[in-house]
Amino acid sequence: MKNNIYIYIMIMAVVTYLIRVLPLTLIKKDIENKFIKSFLYYVPYVTLSVMTFPAILHATGNVYAATAGFVVALILAWFRRSLIQVSAAACIVVFAVELLFNNI
Repeated sequence: MKNNIYIYIMIMAVVTYLIRVLPLTLIKKDIENKFIKSFLYYVPYVTLSVMTFPAILHATGNVYAATAGFVVALILAWFRRSLIQVSAAACIVVFAVELLFNNI
């Protein structure tokens, strides 16, 4: 079979459409199970975390700098600092640690 990009795009569109539509058509009543409701509630947060964490560790040339920035961001977020303060402090720490490791 010759490679036809339009066939691939059509198959991808159908599969994506089915994944999104089937749950809406198969589940008509409200979900009452507490476990399933809590599972579905936390899925977006877990997905975002799983995508973000590796990107944090590989965003810089030095894993130690990335880890230090991540730890500082976690600590400041734990103490409910604003997003600007958390991101600025993490960037400053990453810059300082990379500067320190590059000079050694």
